[in-house]
Amino acid sequence: MTYNNPNSNFASTTQSKYSSNPVFNVEGVKVYYSGLMALQDVYMGIPEKKIIAFIGPSGCGKSTLLRCFNRMNDLIPGARVEGRLQYRNRNIYDSKINSVKLRRQVGMVFQRPNPFPKSIYENIAFAPRTNGYKGNIDDLVEQSLRQAVLWDEVKDKLKDKGTALSGGQQQRLCIARAIAMKPDVLLMDEPCSALDPISTRQVEELCLQLKEQYTIIMVTHNMQQASRVADWTAFFNTEIDDHGKRRGRLVEFSPTEQIFNNPTTQEAAEYISGRFG
Repeated sequence: MTYNNPNSNFASTTQSKYSSNPVFNVEGVKVYYSGLMALQDVYMGIPEKKIIAFIGPSGCGKSTLLRCFNRMNDLIPGARVEGRLQYRNRNIYDSKINSVKLRRQVGMVFQRPNPFPKSIYENIAFAPRTNGYKGNIDDLVEQSLRQAVLWDEVKDKLKDKGTALSGGQQQRLCIARAIAMKPDVLLMDEPCSALDPISTRQVEELCLQLKEQYTIIMVTHNMQQASRVADWTAFFNTEIDDHGKRRGRLVEFSPTEQIFNNPTTQEAAEYISGRFG
């Protein structure tokens, strides 16, 4: 299946077989930086409570599209998004949408762990408290750390700095911090690229548990990781535009087993087999 065709209606055809109400519908999304197109005409539907992996060579638009889902591109000078991107049937680029509230529902975990320079406890408690959380903060901290499979490792040192944890623990702390805001979706931009193999396995196992409650969209350069954890995989590639500049495009979006065992595009087959990238 290929979904880079501007005339395709992915959300109402193929996706309907897998999800009657996709979390996101992406319809003809283009992204520009300082007037130059970085990503062209993306059409896709994101199913609920699945892990979706974005793979492809550097510069193909994976992280650019990921940032569109919670409007993080708004924070980049010169960035512009065209097309329609619906979250729960609402166009998130509508002028009436509050981007701050959107980011509470669509959380983000970055490539490198970035815990606050605060205690482990405050890393979890700070944002909910600031946003008026009415429940028991102690319970929320414990629940979030348990969901991130970190509680048993840190329960006796909650007053210690989050930055004193190991790299893998810091990344799980950042995931716990995102979970504490009770999001609907978790975006992960290469969450394991800075981690050792043991920590990588822990984060992958955590993601497989979390998809029971959250939709997870993950950018990864590790194709083995995508094959291990993702339910659906989107392959992006680059092309040269009329001005000699590279831009990204979505080539294929398929169930992971299909795209790794029987891709429907030559480009995906060559990338997965290691002929480029």
